Order: sequence, then structure tokens, then C-alpha cells
Amino acid sequence: MSDSQDAPRPGRHILVTGATGYIGGRLVPELLAAGHRVRCLARTPKKLRDHPWAGQVDIVQGDVSDPQSLARALHGIDVAYYLVHALNSGTGFEDTDRRAATSFAEQAHAAAVERIVYLGGLTPAGVPEKELSPHLRSRAEVGHIFLASPVPSIVLRAAVIIGSGSASFEMLRYLTERLPVMVTPSWVRTRIQPIAVRDVLRYLVACARLPDTLNRGFDIGGPDVMTYRDMMRTYADAAGLRHRLIVPVPLLTPSLSSYWVGLVTPVPRGIARPLAQSLRHEVVCQEHDIAGYVPDGPDRPLPFRRALQLALRRIQDAQVTTRWSSAALPGAPSDPLPTDPDWAGGSLYTDHRRLSVDASPAQLWRVIEGIGGDNGWYSSPLAWAARGWLDRLVGGVGLRRGRRDAHHLRVGDSLDFWRVEEIETGRLLRLRAEMRLPGLAWLEMYVEQDGPGRARYHQRALFHPRGLSGHAYWWSVAPFHALVFGGMARNIAKAAGRESA
Repeated sequence: MSDSQDAPRPGRHILVTGATGYIGGRLVPELLAAGHRVRCLARTPKKLRDHPWAGQVDIVQGDVSDPQSLARALHGIDVAYYLVHALNSGTGFEDTDRRAATSFAEQAHAAAVERIVYLGGLTPAGVPEKELSPHLRSRAEVGHIFLASPVPSIVLRAAVIIGSGSASFEMLRYLTERLPVMVTPSWVRTRIQPIAVRDVLRYLVACARLPDTLNRGFDIGGPDVMTYRDMMRTYADAAGLRHRLIVPVPLLTPSLSSYWVGLVTPVPRGIARPLAQSLRHEVVCQEHDIAGYVPDGPDRPLPFRRALQLALRRIQDAQVTTRWSSAALPGAPSDPLPTDPDWAGGSLYTDHRRLSVDASPAQLWRVIEGIGGDNGWYSSPLAWAARGWLDRLVGGVGLRRGRRDAHHLRVGDSLDFWRVEEIETGRLLRLRAEMRLPGLAWLEMYVEQDGPGRARYHQRALFHPRGLSGHAYWWSVAPFHALVFGGMARNIAKAAGRESA
């Protein structure tokens, strides 16, 4: 270990990109706890507003693809964390990643940033990069761009990350819980070296204090090397499930198996496919040099079973701070709400329901904030399920993303195939649709006082059609609105009334 590691260094000024995502949202409070000053770069700063640590950080609006906003965000920064990627943004995501990383490195150099830290993917030994999955190939290329830049960089390479809410964990969890007998693709026999999200965060935080001249990549993984089949069986044991029968079938290619994963788990095919493709090759650490700078401790890195137990406990205690769906989908609607001052006009369809509720505003609000996930949508479950299946068939996220927390929402949370765009506790919940639609859609639920001990419930669905197909879509589903939206309003009112009683 370098001598510079012996003496504690003062807190540094740090930029975190991807703070709305799974890793970034967990890294920020860890950096604050370590005594650093943190700035977050976000395309939509409002999405960070409800995080517990939001008041302790500097939040700037911008995008890694915009050099001007990057220059502003990187000004005065010592260490910059690059935790973004263009996964699921279409066939050109490799080029998008390449251009964004190149611009980030250039702007970091111009701003005299002392270090870039990047979390990439673990690549298989002896496999030419051209034979890797597009996902892994792009991750590797971004790492090369940073290591070749004038700014000293640390590239951490991890395989499967195990933690409550991670895409890899939820894929493993739902496959194992829902299928006692599994016909599986051949990649279940591939050896993998998973790592607990707690260890990933530990290494990321430590990177801020590594010697300034260090410029290299590190493989990071837990102490266990196992097949995916071993991981499923260990999960079943840790979760108290019966022994799972797993039958590998070579004909199930990574592409076909991504449909299978999308069918069984909440992880949509657009994310399941690169995860499955990445499992074609063995991904095992070739070195553990990171221990020379970030020493291993007792039971650290965490064993796989212990990582599973901690993740399951977080889920049981409703303490999942971020999920794989925390980050907005690339290409998701970002236009202003039709009632905003900067709305440009155009056709707008609405469905507005009003009901007087025999319950207090607080009781009605509890029902509204608990909507979705396991609680459902309070009307025609079959119709909602069918809409979710249809969305998944056309490559959307479907209805099964669920909720991060069973009782509380915050701006930016995913909620089945919606995302929380605005929440005013006790008063307003506005959701923006992330399903595949020929237009933009919102759903608003609003509470107001309606006399002593009573509330008035307002529910408004809005749709801004895109082209002729958008108009046709609205009128094709309009006959069902009384059943879906009308039933939803009535049942929410009834649920609040039952709570009052």
C-alpha cells in the first residue's frame, strides 16, 4: 500500500453522475458519511428532491452528453464518479456510451479533475472483446477511454451485483421463487463471481482517497465462485424454499432466454437481454489487487449467502433505498405536463372523476400513496394485467416493476409502468406513463377537504396523442374508461371509507 494511504486525507469535492440510479443513489450517502462534499449531476434534479440526503448535496442540472453542462458540473471537482450508461436506449447505445465517455474525460481534464472513477463490467479472460455481448463490450470500451485519458482513472469491474433491488438480484429472486421446476438456458452452468452491493460501495468510496497517480482497473468480486444454478439453489435455501429442480436446455439461447426471464420476472426484456448475454462467458476475477489499497476485513468481502440474507432482510423490513428501476428509462417522456406554463398546446384528451369520500383527507391520502404494486389499481385487475402483458409484448416495462416501498413514494420512483413525476404529501400524486404508447400520458390523484371529517377525491387521466395512431388509440380504449377509471375512483373512495370505519 502507498505511504499516502497511511495519513488520513481531508474530504474531497466529488461529482456523482447517475445519482438517480441504483448504485449512484446508494453511493451519495456513503460519500457524505465519509466526510466528502458531494455534487450530483441530474437531467431532472427534481427526482432527487425526496431523497433523505438531498439537502446535504449540491444538485446541478445537466447531462453527460452535453459538454456545456458537464463543464459547469465539473468545475472545482476533485473526483468524478461516472455511473451512467445508455443500456436499453436502442441499437446505437454503444456509440452513445462512447461519445458520452469521451466528452466526460475531455471536460474532466479541462476542469483539472484529479480522478475519474468508473464502475464497469467484469469481462471473461481470453475472450476477444469483439466476441463479447454488446453490453459488456461497451462497458469495457468506456473503461479503456477513461484509462487512456489524461485524467488518472480507476475502473472497477464487477460481475453480478447482489443487493436488495438490483436487477441481477431480482432476476435471481423471481426465477427461483416462481419456478420450483425450471427448464433453463445453458448459461446456468457458467461460473460467476458475484459481489455484494455493500462491497461495491465500499470500494467506490475508497477510490476517492487512492493515490492521485494511480491509473488502472481492478477486478472486484466476492469470495465465492459459483454457477448460476448454484446461486439459484443457494437462494432457495436462504429464502426457506424447497429444493429447486433445474434442467439446462442448450437450445435456449441468451436471446430466447431473455424472453423467458422477461416473462417470469419484473425485469423487462430490454434489461434482461444484456444480463443474459453477459452470462454466456465465465466472469471470474483474474486478480484481487484492490486488497492492496482497500484491505479485506473480517467477513469482507461478504460471502454470497450473507449478501443474500442481507438483501432479503432489507426487503422484509421495507428498507430498499434504490431499485434497478430507480433510473428513468432512456427515451422516456420528458415533456412538460399539459397544464404547465410551458406546455406547447396541441390535442389533449382527459378523463376527470370527482367523488366525495366519507373519510378524512389523511385517510384518503394513505390509500392513494399505497396504490400499485401488491395493492393493485383498485379496478378491473384483469384489464390492468392485460395492459401490462401487452406492454411487455411490445418491449415495454409491463406492470410488474412494483414499488420500492410498500407505503411511501418519492419523486422519481417507478410504480409498475408509471413513474412518480410529482408528489405533494397529503395532497397530490402525479404519475407519468412509461408504457409503450402513441403519445404521452399522465394520471393525477388529488385530495382536498370536503367538510368536517370528509374529503373530496379528484382523479384525472390525461393523454396527448402523437399522430393519427395516438387519436385512434384514445378512442379505441375510451369505451373502457368507465370500467377502469370510474371503478378505480369508486374503489379508492370505498377503501378510504373502510379505513375511516
